[in-house]
Amino acid sequence: MKIIVPMAGRGSRLRPHTLTVPKPLIPIAGKPIVHRLVSDIAKVLDEPIEEVAFILGDPAFFGDDVIASLKELAEGLGAKASIYRQDQPLGTGHAIMCAKDSLSGPAVIAYADTLIRADFDLDKTADSVIWVKQVEKPEAFGVVKLNDKNEIVELVEKPEQFVSDLAVIGIYYFKDVAVLKDELQHVLDNNIINGGEYQINDGIKQMMQKGKKFVSGKVDEWMDCGNKNVTVETNMRMLGFLEKDGEALISKSVILENANIIEPCYIGENVVLKNTTVGPYVSVGDNTVIENSTIKNSLIQTNSKITNANLDNAMIGNHVKYNGTYETISIGDYSVLE
Repeated sequence: MKIIVPMAGRGSRLRPHTLTVPKPLIPIAGKPIVHRLVSDIAKVLDEPIEEVAFILGDPAFFGDDVIASLKELAEGLGAKASIYRQDQPLGTGHAIMCAKDSLSGPAVIAYADTLIRADFDLDKTADSVIWVKQVEKPEAFGVVKLNDKNEIVELVEKPEQFVSDLAVIGIYYFKDVAVLKDELQHVLDNNIINGGEYQINDGIKQMMQKGKKFVSGKVDEWMDCGNKNVTVETNMRMLGFLEKDGEALISKSVILENANIIEPCYIGENVVLKNTTVGPYVSVGDNTVIENSTIKNSLIQTNSKITNANLDNAMIGNHVKYNGTYETISIGDYSVLE
C-alpha cells in the first residue's frame, strides 16, 4: 500500500501562521497535521505501507527541514519516502500527477489539511473508495450521489439542490492508482480545467463513466484545519480524543510555579508555567513560558513567552512575545506585542 499526500499549498486562510510554516506542519495537540494524518491513515489501513509520496511546493518554503521531517515520518512507518515538487498551483489533479512515478498499485490519496478519526474495513472489491462525512449543510461541500446499491455514481460540487448530505473529505483509496493516473493524464493532455485548475474529480468522473466501481467510506470524525477558528476547534477535539485514548499529553519536564493545568491539555518539553492556569483544551509547544495568565481553548506553539494574558480561542505561533489583555487573537511567528 502507498500513501500519496499533496501538500503544496501555503494555506492562505490560516495566515499569519502559514507565512513562515507550511499549513500541514502546524501542530495539533503537539504533532504536525500531516504527521497525524498519515499516522492515522496507516493505523486504519492496518497493513504494511511501502511508500509515502509527498508533493511539495516552493523549495524556499518547503525546505530541507520539512523534507527531513517527512522522511522521518515515513521511515517511522517502515516506508520509503518519495519527495516531489509541484512548481505551479494548478490544482489537485496536477498535484497528484507530479508524483506520477509513484502512481501504481493500491494507494490512498489524502490532502494534508484535514484530520480524521475512523475505524473501518477497506472494501477492496471496489475500484475506489471515497471517504465522506455526513454534514448539516451539504450545499457548502462537494458531495457524492449514491445508487440503490450504495455505489457512488456522481460527484456534485456545492449542489444548489439537495443531492445528498455526504461530503467528500479529501481522502481516497484506489485499488490500482495507475488507472487514475491514466485518466488524469487525459485531463492534462486535453486541458480539461474546472475553476481554473486541473481537478482530481475530472479523472474520477472518467473512471465512473468507464464502469469502475466506487463506494463510500464513512469516518467517525472529520476535523478541518482551514482557518484559525476551526484549527483551534480541531485542537480541542483532538485533545479530547487523545485523553480518552489514554495518551500521555503532559511532558515530565514541565515546570509549575503556583500554576494549574486543567486537562485535557498538551504541554511540551521544558514549558514553564508561573502564576498561571492553563486549560482545558490548550496545546503549548516546547520551551514556551507563560506567566500571570489564564488560557483556555487555545493553541500556542514553541519558544514563545506569554505574560499577563487572558486568552480564549487564541492561536499563537513560534518565537512570539506577548504581553497584553487581548482575548481572541491570532499571532504568527516572531511577532512581538508588548
